[in-house]
Amino acid sequence: MTNETENKNQQFPLLEKINTPDDVKQMSKEEIESLAEEIRKFLIHRITENGGHLASNLGVVELTLAIHRVFSTPHDHVIFDVGHQSYIHKLLTGRRDRFDSLRQGGGISGFPKISESEHDCFGTGHSSTSLSAALGFAESDKLRGSDAYTVCVFGDGAYTGGMIHEALNNCRKNLRLIIILNENEMSISKNIGRFAKSLSKLRSSKGYFRTKNATASFLQKIPLVGKKLFSGLLKMKMLLKSALYGSNYFENLGLYYLGPVDGNNEEAVEQLLREAKKTGQSCVVHLKTKKGKGYPPAEATPDRFHGMSPAGKSIPTQRNFSEEMGAILTEVANKNEKICAITAAMASGTGLEQFRVAHPERFYDVGIAEEHAVTFAAGLAANGYRPVVAIYSTFLQRAYDNIIHDVALQQLPVVFCIDRAGLNETDGATHHGIFDVAFLSEIPNLHLYTPITRRALSNAMHESLQSNLPCAIRYPNGYESEEVVSAFYEDKNDHRIRTRNDYLHEKNNSPESQDAILITDGRIVAEALKAKAQFRQHGKSLGLILLEQLKPYEKIAGEIAPMLPQKPCKILFLEEEIRAGGMGMMLSDALTPYDVMKNKDIHIMALDDEFGIQTCCEPIRRSVGLDDAHILHILNH
Repeated sequence: MTNETENKNQQFPLLEKINTPDDVKQMSKEEIESLAEEIRKFLIHRITENGGHLASNLGVVELTLAIHRVFSTPHDHVIFDVGHQSYIHKLLTGRRDRFDSLRQGGGISGFPKISESEHDCFGTGHSSTSLSAALGFAESDKLRGSDAYTVCVFGDGAYTGGMIHEALNNCRKNLRLIIILNENEMSISKNIGRFAKSLSKLRSSKGYFRTKNATASFLQKIPLVGKKLFSGLLKMKMLLKSALYGSNYFENLGLYYLGPVDGNNEEAVEQLLREAKKTGQSCVVHLKTKKGKGYPPAEATPDRFHGMSPAGKSIPTQRNFSEEMGAILTEVANKNEKICAITAAMASGTGLEQFRVAHPERFYDVGIAEEHAVTFAAGLAANGYRPVVAIYSTFLQRAYDNIIHDVALQQLPVVFCIDRAGLNETDGATHHGIFDVAFLSEIPNLHLYTPITRRALSNAMHESLQSNLPCAIRYPNGYESEEVVSAFYEDKNDHRIRTRNDYLHEKNNSPESQDAILITDGRIVAEALKAKAQFRQHGKSLGLILLEQLKPYEKIAGEIAPMLPQKPCKILFLEEEIRAGGMGMMLSDALTPYDVMKNKDIHIMALDDEFGIQTCCEPIRRSVGLDDAHILHILNH
C-alpha cells in the first residue's frame, strides 16, 4: 500500500469502505453522520483541485445517502435532473477510485451516463427532463409487473421548466414513483410562519405516521359506518389543511404529498422516503436543502461555486466572450431604449449581469424555459422592441420550433447570442455546441455570424441590432487569442464584418502562391494556425480564410471566390461542428457555380455523424480528429 493510499484511508476511513450502495445500508446513524462529513471534505478537496460542480453536490449529501439507504439500485431507478449533483451517487456506486478522472478525457462523466454504470439508468445533462423519463420507467415497470421503484430528483430551478409540468400532468396515482422536490433557492410552498413550520415538523415525525395509520385502520373497521366516517374525516382534514396552508399544487393533481422537511437531515429524509414507499402510489417528497452546505464560501455565494475550474488554471485579465457580449449590449442599450435582454436562468453564465444591473426594467430571466424565451422575444419584437436572447448553444436546441415558426417565419428582428459554441471539453457531449450551425443554416430569413475576436463580436452585435431580420451570433466559451488577432487583423481600424484571410496582405503573396487553402470559423482556427506553421516547415504554403459570417452563404461564397487560386489545389473546410448541413457542406455547395472551383480537391473536416464523445485521455479535438496533426495528414495525402 502506497503512502498516498494510506493517507487517503486515514482521511476518509468510512468513505473508503463504501464500494456498493449495500455498504451504506449497513451503517449506523452515527456512522452516516460521519460519512456525510467525510463526503463533504472529499468533494471540497477534489473539486477545488480538479474542477467540477461543487455547491449543488454539497447540498444533496444527506439526500443521496438517504436514497441509497431506502432504495436499491440498479433494481430501483434513480434519475437526477440535469445530473450535475450526482457526484455523491457516483461515490456510493463504485466510482470513488476513478473520481480524480471526473470530467476528463476517458474519465467519468460529470453527469449520469448509462454506459458508465448500471446504477445510472438514464443520462441527463439538460434541465427539466427527469420526470418525463422517470414516468417512462414507472409506467414500463407497471406494464411488466415489476416491483421496482423509480425515484426522480429535481430542484426548484428545474420546476421553472415546462417539461416538469407536462410530466406532472401525466403522472398517474397508481405508480411506484417517488418524486423528490429539492428546494434550495426559490420558495415554492406557501408553508410559512411558525404554525406551518410546527405542523410540517409534526407531519414528518415517526409518531405522526404511526398515529395516522392506526387511526385510519381503526375507523375503517367500525361496522357499517366506518368507511363513511373515515371518508368524511379525510375530507374535513383536506379542507382544514387547505385553509391553513393554501392550495397544494401536487395534491390538486392527485399526487400524495409529504413535507417539506430539512433535506440536510438524513434521518428526516430517510423517514419520509420510507413513508413514501408505504403509500403504494405516486408521491411527492418536498425537501429544503442548502446549496454549498458545509463549505462557508459556497454557502455564501453558491453561484460562484456552481461550476469550478481546476486549481492553478490561470485566469486572463481580459473579459471572456460572454462578458464582452454583455458589456457591448449594455453600452448599446444605454443609447437605445428599445433593446431588451432575455436569459433562461443563465444571467451570469451568459454575461448579462451587467445589463441586469444597468437596465433591470428591460432584463428578463424567464427561468429554464428556452422555448418560452424565444417566443417571448418574438412577441417583444413584433411590438416594436429589439430583444436579444442570450443562450447556450446546447440549450438553444430546445427552442428550434420557436425559432422557425415564431421568429424566422414572421421575419422578426430577434438577436440570438449563442454562447458556448463548439466543443466543450469538460462537460462533454451533453454540452457540446456542435449542432447550431447545421440547424440554423436551414432556416430562411436568418443571418448567422461567427466572431472569434472582441472586435468582430462588437461588429456583429451592432450589425445584427440594425437588421430587420433575425440574426444569430455564435461564439465559444473562452477568450480572444492575440495570435488570431495578429494573423487576420492587419488593419486595426477595420470595423466591418467580412471574410478575412492571412495571406493576401502578406508581401508578395497572392492566391496563386498558396499550395492549399483552409477555410474555417470559430476558435478551431487555432489548430489551423498550428498546422500552417508545420506545413511551412515542409516548404509549403497554406492560406487561411477566417469567416466572421456564414449565412447567407451565397454572399460569403462571393467574397471567398476571389481569394482562391485558379490552379489545381486542395481546399479544406475545417469546422468544430457536425458535417451534415454544416458550414463546409453549405459553403462548398454555394461555391460550386464559380469557375475557380472546377479543378479543386475538396475536403471537409468536421464531426462526422457523431456526438463528440471523448474516449481517450487526449484533448477533445485530437480525440475526434480535428487537431493540427489530422489537418496535416489530409494536406499531405
